[in-house]
Amino acid sequence: MNFQKSVSYLAFVLLFTAYCTPLTAQELPFTKGVNLTNWFQAGSPEQIDFSKYTKQDFENIRSLGADVIRLPINLHSMVGDAPDYALDSLFLFFLDQAVDWAEELEMNLILDNHTFDPSVATDPDIGDILVPVWTQLAAHYEPTSTNIFYEVLNEPHGISNNDWNAIQSEVIDAIRTVDTKHTIIVGPSDYNSYHSLQFMPEYADTNLIYTFHFYEPFVLTHQGATWTNPSLASLADVPFPYDAATMPALPNNLAGTWVEGVFNNYTSEGNADYVKSQIDIAVNFAETRGVTVFCGEFGIYIPNSDNDSRVAWYGIVVDYLEEHGIPWTSWDYQGGFGIFEEGTSELFEHHINVPLVEAMGFNVPPQTEFEIEPDTVGFDLYADYIASGVTGSHNSNNGTLTFYNEEDSGDGEFSIYWTNATQYEHIGFDFRPDKDLSWLVAGEAVLEMDVRAVGTGSFDLRFIDTKTGENDDRPWRVNLNISSSDFTWDGTWQKLEIPLSDFPEMGSWDENQWFNPQGDYDWSAVDVFQIVSEQGILDEAQIWFDNIKIVGEGVMVVSNEEVTQSPDQVKLFQNYPNPFNPVTQITFELVQGGNTTLKVYDIVGREVAILTDEFKNAGSHTINFDGTGLSSGVYFYVLKSGDVTVSERMALLK
Repeated sequence: MNFQKSVSYLAFVLLFTAYCTPLTAQELPFTKGVNLTNWFQAGSPEQIDFSKYTKQDFENIRSLGADVIRLPINLHSMVGDAPDYALDSLFLFFLDQAVDWAEELEMNLILDNHTFDPSVATDPDIGDILVPVWTQLAAHYEPTSTNIFYEVLNEPHGISNNDWNAIQSEVIDAIRTVDTKHTIIVGPSDYNSYHSLQFMPEYADTNLIYTFHFYEPFVLTHQGATWTNPSLASLADVPFPYDAATMPALPNNLAGTWVEGVFNNYTSEGNADYVKSQIDIAVNFAETRGVTVFCGEFGIYIPNSDNDSRVAWYGIVVDYLEEHGIPWTSWDYQGGFGIFEEGTSELFEHHINVPLVEAMGFNVPPQTEFEIEPDTVGFDLYADYIASGVTGSHNSNNGTLTFYNEEDSGDGEFSIYWTNATQYEHIGFDFRPDKDLSWLVAGEAVLEMDVRAVGTGSFDLRFIDTKTGENDDRPWRVNLNISSSDFTWDGTWQKLEIPLSDFPEMGSWDENQWFNPQGDYDWSAVDVFQIVSEQGILDEAQIWFDNIKIVGEGVMVVSNEEVTQSPDQVKLFQNYPNPFNPVTQITFELVQGGNTTLKVYDIVGREVAILTDEFKNAGSHTINFDGTGLSSGVYFYVLKSGDVTVSERMALLK
């Protein structure tokens, strides 16, 4: 055999071997990443809050050093009726965009069929939907790059290993009838337990990855979880590694349950050696079978856990997985197991849990302290989609609500459609982070929306501010009722334009009781905007909304004044009474005497009164303000003494 023929023969052998040999971790195009949760995990395509994540989020995740995103999808809710289970076109419209972003950024994307309820056993007939759904999805994405992966089903459980393995084999064969190039991710029953990997058959298909999930020790990773049976909500502050001095007592409600035994075992299992010994079960499976394994989920639930313990556990798990060449995706990116600091708005530039991210071997993006700054120009809330930076927070349990109505949707692709709403149901736009609209209110910015309606009824528009937890603060609201007197309910599109300053304060519903307005509504910390069936049942009325936005430019709350706070030199107190009608008292204290002015401005910054403009001695001073002749609303009183300026708000209610 001459040299040229030898080379050709060797190339043939290598090519044939590569086709027939299972993937190894070293051959995989990905090593580490995150689960992007609560995006496509919706009850229907219409409930997908698509703008929750954008291409920028994919870029942010990539900048961490991640090369894979696992995308949980409530896939069986994205199809039509049996027996065809046709994939919904709106669902594919959204998913195609996510796939395009991944391909443009050369990110690997796992399409995870996350049709999953931990309390409901997997149906032995689930193959009836899995086969047609995966056949369609694989045919749709066959032309895409091999950086797209198919995961058959997340955490099958309550079904025998034999039954599940047979169903999974049928799905693999069905996919291969339309797509022979994309890698399929398969997993065992018992919630993708690493203990059950051994029961999986040696599938003939070699283009597979075998997945498992890792949440050990369970009393550490799931302390505070409410979805377990029994609930672990009462379990908190379990340390890692185990420390007798700081270990909490077993909550009384867990005594006598299976949790008690696991809890008692934590003295010997709450350590690095135990964690590694459990991962070794997956390692040994991979080595014995000569297959590739992948850890699709791991994590510790945040609310009841200590962050130092989380950091220690994640570091051990990640290091040991990577030591054995096992790629992984943590559960999750944002959310209860996420990589952001607890209780924050989970902003990439401000709220990364730095010690945790470092322990996971990710790059830490530059972090700065977050401060809410006033919006100076208007912005969208909805235009075909809920706007970026706004999260849907709806209560429409009885009515019908969709954000992607295509019929007569105005000037775009979609509009919001709402019907059969019962009293107090609402469409919510939650600002993430909260919004400071004070400058826009002062600049007479306008809430603008296109509306059409048929039938009879009314709805309320309201902004709710943030409950700070300080000084008996409450989630105060400003509110307007909109009825047929404001626009004609004849099925034609009409435009509503309402100045923000026209919204009167209405009070607060808090702690299951109503609180009357006190003039404390804070436009600088707005939490949510809602459209509400406040006044009663809308019956069969149908309402469409589109192009919801705030239009205008902001101005500083106080014209031509630089507002500073210097309580050591000047103290300005809340007026009393507040709200007032028509007279109120304003008190201030001066540490030293000096030229002093006290002026009142309306919400758009116009001066309405000069209460004093003269030399004042050091000490306490009280001045009356008479609002006779002024309209109800929010006003600002500004005290200037020397080079110090301070201000407060007050409300005139008539």
